[in-house]
Amino acid sequence: MSDAQPRMLQDKVCVVTGATGGIGEATAHGLAQLGAAVVVHGRDAAKGRGAADRIKQATGNAGVRFVEGDLAALAQVRRLAEELDRSLPRIDVLVLNAGLACSHRSITADGYETTFAVNHLAPFLLTHLLRAKLERSAAARIVVVASEAHRGTQLDFSDLMLEKGYGQMRAYSRSKLANILFTRSLARRLAGTPQTCNSLHPGVVRTGIFREAPALLRGILSTIGRLLLLSPEQGARTSLYLASSSEVAGQSGGYYIRCKSAQPSDAARDDAAAERLWEVSAKLVGVAAGK
Repeated sequence: MSDAQPRMLQDKVCVVTGATGGIGEATAHGLAQLGAAVVVHGRDAAKGRGAADRIKQATGNAGVRFVEGDLAALAQVRRLAEELDRSLPRIDVLVLNAGLACSHRSITADGYETTFAVNHLAPFLLTHLLRAKLERSAAARIVVVASEAHRGTQLDFSDLMLEKGYGQMRAYSRSKLANILFTRSLARRLAGTPQTCNSLHPGVVRTGIFREAPALLRGILSTIGRLLLLSPEQGARTSLYLASSSEVAGQSGGYYIRCKSAQPSDAARDDAAAERLWEVSAKLVGVAAGK
């Protein structure tokens, strides 16, 4: 790490889910550059260790390590939380970045639609299990990577698992709406504490999230991507801003685009739906809803 690089997060502990490539790896790299001890999470051990090694070599920050966990399995989410709780003194920044967009409907071992399970239920449960660890930080920040894809959709509480008509973008959009509603409900619960939670749209970024799309669509996206889409480093900027900037210290419940506060859709500002989602999610993952 260059001595000229400001170490804004020196002595801070950061966890980034889904950080073995794309926006997640770029976010972990940026946090390491700022001096933080960074835990790189992923489901593939070889990719994860490779990402951690690349970040350490590029930044000179030896405090980067990998932790494995498949967010499609609630048992592994619980094991991941236990490992983080056992091995870390506290968590100052939790970046909930992991996500996917399944081309076909599939069901996890727990019986839940996979996109909804990984993109919403897993971060919901992980955050719940790490709340005590986050409270050990003077002012922990929770950063939720959502998307502008949330616009134009609503949650159907009678069919959260999309049994009545699955579509890749439909599933992804609903999961990103759930991310923002989760942020709002968590921010309400954190009110009056030093902890904050904000969500963001990273931009339209060249990542592998639609790697399961049909070949023709993948080809179109690849061509467009080379010309128009943001790099992972550009896509990580708002996550890094929410994780480190003094400008958002104490701010909670917001939605950000290009490091600026933005207004999400009407459906994403429905606090009744946010609370209902919180209660349903707690029941699905087997925890108390709490206040």
